[in-house]
Amino acid sequence: MKLNKKHPLYQEDIANILNLNGLESLKGKKFLITGATGMVGVLLIDTLMNLGDVEVYAVGRSRTKAMARLGEYFDNSNFKFIEHDVCLPFKQDINVDYIIPMASNTHPLAYSKYPIETIMVNVKGAEQALNLAENCNAMVIYTSTNEVYGNSVNGESFTEDDNGRLNLSNSRSCYNESKRTCEALCQSYIAEKNVKVKIARLCRIFGPTMLESDTKASSQFIQKAIANEDIVLKSDGNQFFSYTYVADAVVGLLTILLRGEIGVPYNVSSEKTNIHLKDFAALCAEENGKKIIFDLPSAAEKKGFSIAMTAILDNNRIKSIGFEPGYEMKDAIHRTIEILK
Repeated sequence: MKLNKKHPLYQEDIANILNLNGLESLKGKKFLITGATGMVGVLLIDTLMNLGDVEVYAVGRSRTKAMARLGEYFDNSNFKFIEHDVCLPFKQDINVDYIIPMASNTHPLAYSKYPIETIMVNVKGAEQALNLAENCNAMVIYTSTNEVYGNSVNGESFTEDDNGRLNLSNSRSCYNESKRTCEALCQSYIAEKNVKVKIARLCRIFGPTMLESDTKASSQFIQKAIANEDIVLKSDGNQFFSYTYVADAVVGLLTILLRGEIGVPYNVSSEKTNIHLKDFAALCAEENGKKIIFDLPSAAEKKGFSIAMTAILDNNRIKSIGFEPGYEMKDAIHRTIEILK
């Protein structure tokens, strides 16, 4: 499984993002992006590099991994890769306009095996990004998550004013609680140090920039479909979640950057891709005429699973600033599988 960036569907995704009104105003700007080799980071950087006249500082822990995911830009004068641990301070001579901190463990097996590291990467990574923003007067676009809401009590959608319902009795809370702390840190830097921060609450994202190591259920379904195998579902599949195709997520992120308000969180979600987990699995199986097999998760897998059964994000606020999701679920799954095949 390898991302084919020259695939017509992937190039179409980039072109769709570039149609966002106002992107031309980013020409001549400098971006620092951590988690640069992640699912959103790769497509965001591909988009910015295709926009042209934009400087990108891509931050990651592994130059080898960055070469595999972003290697085509290493000879481009507008691209610089910084091999760096985001928990440590950045060099004082970095001067950028926008900082987008996305470095994080983002899948269940990582939460299960490395809960301490998950917390520290999130919290220290946010702190160092905010400190750098203060030093160079940059704007931070903080990528938070639907996980800050936890489980819906009565099945209603979450608006940005909801506080959610979370379970602190196990280590799985490492991700959602550290993300909530990071949002509080962002608000504190706004209040105490006048740092400019906008907040994007991304929901469950899928797409062709996924990593092979991703253990999220949706990613596992897609990998099975690519391998032309039956889809394995490790629950009854009744969970009802907001998902977002990665190209829509990047459009949402850039919409917030261009038109969002300082200190205001925005749900990045699409009503076109809200779906039950079993229906997500069925669409992946349908791609190859395969069937769904129900299997019990391992102890390590189960330990990292979210306890949430319903988590739908209301997107009226981000729509009020011009966001319109473009992809239907069936098309988004098809695109993902075709590009990665």
